Amino acid sequence: MKAVIINALITLSAFFGMEAVAWFTHKYIMHGLLWRLHKDHHKKESKGFFEDNDFFFLIFALPGIIALYFGMLNGYNFLFWIGLGITLYGFAYFIIHDIFIHQRFKIFRNANNVYFAAIRRAHKVHHKHLNKDEGECFGMLWVPFKYFRQLKQGKL
Repeated sequence: MKAVIINALITLSAFFGMEAVAWFTHKYIMHGLLWRLHKDHHKKESKGFFEDNDFFFLIFALPGIIALYFGMLNGYNFLFWIGLGITLYGFAYFIIHDIFIHQRFKIFRNANNVYFAAIRRAHKVHHKHLNKDEGECFGMLWVPFKYFRQLKQGKL
């Protein structure tokens, strides 16, 4: 039972830690060094269903895949549970970002609660900046409290 709790805590820590990794990477890598891969996501330069920005899916998936693989080789050690947390975060990111916010698949259109309204607004504020500078709201699952306050005040 103790091992189950420890593995669950490792998985949850990796999952929530990925929000900090995603924020840092989005702000300093995607809006910095690798802007050329990310800019089509902001500028609506559609080349079809896929964007250059979708390469980040592969970049973010690799650490999870590697950790899962080496964790399984060594008897499902801590690396497996870290890889699972990373992979679950990637799945949540895909559901929230690509399906819910950007509607790449036309489902979850009517999800209408306070959290989803705030996350949608924060992402819209992020996308109002069409270049790599002066951005805000770089996270995905963590929503700044000001958007909840604005919702409560009826400003969204």
